[in-house]
Amino acid sequence: MKKIWLLVLVAPFIFACAPKVKRVETNLVKDVSGGWNDTDAQMVAQEMITDCLNSGWYPKYLTQKGKEPVVIVGTVVNNTMEHISTGVFVEEVQRALINSGKVEFVASAAERGEIRAERLDQDEFASEETRKAFGREVGADFMLSGVLNSVVDKASNKAVVFYQANLKLINLETNQIVWNGQKQIKKYVKNSKVSW
Repeated sequence: MKKIWLLVLVAPFIFACAPKVKRVETNLVKDVSGGWNDTDAQMVAQEMITDCLNSGWYPKYLTQKGKEPVVIVGTVVNNTMEHISTGVFVEEVQRALINSGKVEFVASAAERGEIRAERLDQDEFASEETRKAFGREVGADFMLSGVLNSVVDKASNKAVVFYQANLKLINLETNQIVWNGQKQIKKYVKNSKVSW
């Protein structure tokens, strides 16, 4: 009898601690912690790439070369005080560039390694008609790279978090910086669980 009463008393606590999950739309803006999130990554990437492709270097390149530039995204460094998956941000930047229709885009270093391994495999196992040849890769004209920074002003259970994303577009042949973009986000956060 005591075991039943104990179970009756403990059961609500067990079920109250169980996680509750609700699916939401992927485009829903929902700040839970106040930290950098998917909405920030999407917004910053889209605005920065729009700015990049509307700046002076782009029409100048089209006029000089008569073709769309070939771009690769390099490293984006996380210098904030929180764990941010820069991979999500880099993918958003790549998507914005590709979907703009204004540039050609080449695979990253990691992706190229995998593709080259596949070509080696094809050399041995694929038919002559379907085998893909080495030495036909398209070289990038520009590399886009950058850094994410943050500044936190915290007192008690309140914080103001300032994020700054900087991206640079660099000419791979001349090392000239042809575009330098910046996007800032500021968040006022109360009762956050993020440890800044």
